[in-house]
Amino acid sequence: MSYPSVTAFYACLFGLVLAALSIRVIAGRVQGGVIHGDGGQAVLQRCIRAHANFVEYVPLVLGLAALLEMHGATAATMHALLAPLLVARLAHPFGMQAPLNSKRQYGLRGGSVIVTLLVLVAVCVLLGVRLLGG
Repeated sequence: MSYPSVTAFYACLFGLVLAALSIRVIAGRVQGGVIHGDGGQAVLQRCIRAHANFVEYVPLVLGLAALLEMHGATAATMHALLAPLLVARLAHPFGMQAPLNSKRQYGLRGGSVIVTLLVLVAVCVLLGVRLLGG
């Protein structure tokens, strides 16, 4: 078992993305005078959901990815999994802010959801195979 350095690198990048998403929520709250919730403001609600969606998926994928890397996955495999996830998680907030039912919303938001789920499943399958001795 080795230290998951590729995953650690991506964790730093994802941390910066989370900070940016947090700042967007804070700015939206300050601008709208909202202390709790979304104050009925659609733009703030979307910022909050983009932030929450990130927190709902990225930590689990990173944890599983670190385990996969510690169980011998190559740096190339880790980059192949985590680079698309990073791009997807960067695109998702832009899709959340796009006009409802627009091509941009479906492309950015929908595409990022698909990539996120594919990476989650791939990491789980690869880790499961390694743990089962395959």
